[in-house]
Amino acid sequence: MVQREEKIWMDGKFIPWGEANVHILTHSLHYGLAVFEGIRCYLCHDGRPAVFRLGRHVERLFDSAQIGDIKIPFSKREIQEACKETLRMNQLKEGYIRPIVFISDGVRGVYPGDNPIRVGIATWTWGAYLGEEALEKGIRVKISSYTRHHVNVMMTKGKICGNYVNSVLAKREVIKMGYDEALILDTEGYVSEGSGENVFMVKNGVLKTTPLTSILPGITRDSVIHIARDKGMNLVEERFTRDELYTADEAFFTGTAAEVTPIREIDDRKIGDGKRYPVTREIQTTFFDIVKGKNPAYIEWLDYL
Repeated sequence: MVQREEKIWMDGKFIPWGEANVHILTHSLHYGLAVFEGIRCYLCHDGRPAVFRLGRHVERLFDSAQIGDIKIPFSKREIQEACKETLRMNQLKEGYIRPIVFISDGVRGVYPGDNPIRVGIATWTWGAYLGEEALEKGIRVKISSYTRHHVNVMMTKGKICGNYVNSVLAKREVIKMGYDEALILDTEGYVSEGSGENVFMVKNGVLKTTPLTSILPGITRDSVIHIARDKGMNLVEERFTRDELYTADEAFFTGTAAEVTPIREIDDRKIGDGKRYPVTREIQTTFFDIVKGKNPAYIEWLDYL
């Protein structure tokens, strides 16, 4: 259950949480063409709150809108400031930020015509997406029977609301089977990504992640790649199969919500010894030091309130 806050930013002004409503004939509600972002604000070690890679997230929001042929009626700077101001308005020093751009009501039918484009920004308190225990002990993952989108079907580089029906179906499927998260293969049968995360594996000292060919360009994924390369790790971006993943020494998910979460089991196969994740732990520790403002080498990734 999302914790209710005081205010939501809607179309340039703050309104009470309970009044942030849309009409039942909102075009995006019926046809799924809307774009969104998931952003985190962390309370740093010095007591100051900071949004992690805010500029990059807003840039991706605008990229998604461009892919969806949606013109956002605000500038990138205005959206960045609105994200921070919404946190301040709700007196949040740590939490999740959800900007969403959608097509409002007006013209009926698939073609939206000149329906107004609306923008909302909500913030709320949100802990570990897959659970605090998951960050420590890892999670059980199942490869879904659903296939990830083809690159010329749903525009995989855009964080488009309708794309996530695929994720919802995949996650519901595996949760019913008793697993924690879904892993989805692409249309050629290679490992793609989770329902809302990118995936990494470690084998014989090599850190591998799926290339950007057909996946959303994850910002936490990009951060982990920078961290790994700065540490001198052998990292490659290339496709791999499910059976290669079964034999991994380690595997983990990355994402704004999931952060860096170890995977201890895939399709009932234990990954490594299912307990120790030295490479994952090193990256996870560095990541949390960065978002908490403890690592000055990455201070440019933090946007302090």
